[in-house]
Amino acid sequence: MTHVFHRHPKQSLPTAVAGEGITLIDQNGKRYIDASGGAAVSCLGHSHPEVIAAIHQQIDAVAYAHTSFFTNEPAEQLAQFLAQRAPGDLDYVYFVSGGSEAIEAALKLARQYFVEKQQPSRRLFIARRQSYHGNTLGALAIGGNAWRRAPFLPLLTEAHHVSPCYPYRDQGADESDHAYATRLADELEQKILQLGPENVAAFVAETVVGATAGVLVPVPGYLQAIRRVCDQYGVLLILDEVMCGMGRTGHLFACAEDEVTPDILTIAKGLGAGYQPIGAMLASRRIYQTLVDGSGFFQHGHTYMGHATACAAALAVQQVIERDQLLHNVRVRGQQLRQGLHQTLSAHPNVGDIRGRGLMVGIELVADKQSKAPLDHHAKTHAQLRRVAMDKGLLMYPMGGTVDGVHGDHILLAPPFICTAQDIDHIVELVSATIFEVLPFTHQPVALSA
Repeated sequence: MTHVFHRHPKQSLPTAVAGEGITLIDQNGKRYIDASGGAAVSCLGHSHPEVIAAIHQQIDAVAYAHTSFFTNEPAEQLAQFLAQRAPGDLDYVYFVSGGSEAIEAALKLARQYFVEKQQPSRRLFIARRQSYHGNTLGALAIGGNAWRRAPFLPLLTEAHHVSPCYPYRDQGADESDHAYATRLADELEQKILQLGPENVAAFVAETVVGATAGVLVPVPGYLQAIRRVCDQYGVLLILDEVMCGMGRTGHLFACAEDEVTPDILTIAKGLGAGYQPIGAMLASRRIYQTLVDGSGFFQHGHTYMGHATACAAALAVQQVIERDQLLHNVRVRGQQLRQGLHQTLSAHPNVGDIRGRGLMVGIELVADKQSKAPLDHHAKTHAQLRRVAMDKGLLMYPMGGTVDGVHGDHILLAPPFICTAQDIDHIVELVSATIFEVLPFTHQPVALSA
């Protein structure tokens, strides 16, 4: 009998007792390839000796000191590391304990920024349908996943939503990337005008959409068009890179590939790689200076913000990634992963789309490729996939509600940055075997004529 309040109390879970590289080991000695990094967290794999040593060293010195009284060296060094590598003028880093906290901090900073600028009417936030920004009430309020929001609607503050950048389903067959990006930017502009520009504080978007829609990669020019609309109406751009940031797409900051700098950016997951709970909000010099020149106080805080041991772990993680040039490996292995999945799964009638950047890959499953009709949501195909994969010793991240929060199934893959070519081949083999078992399909290749 357990006294842990598990998120799925009816399920009986194995106990993780050890981790080695890209594998986790349960109490029975069974090994699992961690092809999702938990939820795109364990980017450096498990039990990395240098990160563990950094944690021990910090605990031996000082594990924690409240930030109302002290700063600490790991926080100072990690902030400098991130600010020096962040795009544009994202020069100031606010450390928290996870992604939802980072988003809450971003929302409150955006609001306080306009209060300090004597624009108190700017209180509204616009995000996108099928987005996910966290489970705390503020983050859930701006999130666009209807299923996650539904039970808590009476508690959520006002937020507004526009279309996601979802080319597989929403881009016209004859519509260029530029035309599609322009259409989405026009929709955002119309929403701002409808609400009144003087009332809108920020537009919030995941640079690459993660868990709820299965890795939606923006078409070229989309984020730049969004940036121009925000600038035109004095609206802040908040980019959520909690899942897709910190090297997951092959760039330390995912938005760098799109050549866009937000006003506020949030990171977590891959920042500390799961070795300690940590997240962060990066703010532009302009926003930071507005508070410094005004009240001189950010009216927000958490007990464990700037936690010394968490910052020491994250700094060690990032130093290893940079020293070992793992972002290059992410790009190479990510291309291998997508190519391997295309080769083994493209002919499967239920595999509608394979997409991604770096080692962040989504597989969208459908009932019919031509119509793109989703699978019967009552079948809970995503849950079947998860169970069969675990039986095979594979951890992946399937989800339902891909299309609208209710309908649709996808698999998210986010293996560690340390994966070898052989690891990726094995992951492709196990993912494919899982899909073929849950969604049987016999395909006889057509022999080519001599």
